[in-house]
Amino acid sequence: MTNMLPSTLMIVSPILIAAIGGMICERAGVVNIALEGLMSIGAMTAAIVHVLLESGFGFSIPLALFSAAIAGGLFSLIHAFASVSLRADQVISGTGINLLSNGITVFICQLVFRMDRSLSYKMGMQTGVFGIYPTIWIALFILIVTWFILYKRPFGLRLRAAGEHPQALAASGVNVVRIRYIAIIISGLLAGLAGACVVLTQDIQFTVNTINGKGFIALAAVSFGRWIPLGVLGASLLFGVSSSLAINVFNFRVLDFLPSEVFNMLPYLITLITLVIFSGKDYAPKAIGKSL
Repeated sequence: MTNMLPSTLMIVSPILIAAIGGMICERAGVVNIALEGLMSIGAMTAAIVHVLLESGFGFSIPLALFSAAIAGGLFSLIHAFASVSLRADQVISGTGINLLSNGITVFICQLVFRMDRSLSYKMGMQTGVFGIYPTIWIALFILIVTWFILYKRPFGLRLRAAGEHPQALAASGVNVVRIRYIAIIISGLLAGLAGACVVLTQDIQFTVNTINGKGFIALAAVSFGRWIPLGVLGASLLFGVSSSLAINVFNFRVLDFLPSEVFNMLPYLITLITLVIFSGKDYAPKAIGKSL
């Protein structure tokens, strides 16, 4: 079991980071199905920056992480403008971003590398003590900061009110549109960063299959975690462990009789089951999905 720890934490980290972003956005009252697409944008950006700079620039990994977060934040403005300013259906807006990201990532890779993927890089992010990637410490730091802001700072109170009683918040003189824009942009920043964590630890290049549903798993972690930081952490760990089983199944002799495909589909099966179980529960912010 201890052999699974590094790979499990590697998988958990981007799911947790993206889920925190989704939680912040939805606590402000905006559904963010676009996590998958925003992670793809971040992964593509990180891969391009790292490939182009790794030979002659010693800080290509940090710069790739930063660039991916910025790209995700900028791309999330599309969702903010459509769902908040234009009052479009938030689910359709998020779905549109997911579809758009599929095309735009391939298009940009074609422009830069003349193929539908990035070039492979010589070396991705390096592990630290006990073979653990530093992405888990980034994720936990973000989780602690998010908890502190949500529950200990006035902005966190306003953000939560925007998802529960936006009309009452507006009546008190707070600009709800501004709050929701900030929440969506933060969600995009974190989703972009999560995509970078995926491509720099779990792959050697960006392809259209790099994210492969991890954004939807993060979205499920928000629901399963009841839109609270510790709950999201627990849900992310659950999905991370189930995903890690597909990689480490050969360590469990008792499970040798099962085909590997069973474990490959396990995280998605758990995602589906948890969504069914919690779909009727009244844990979601009361104003989620509702236009102002």
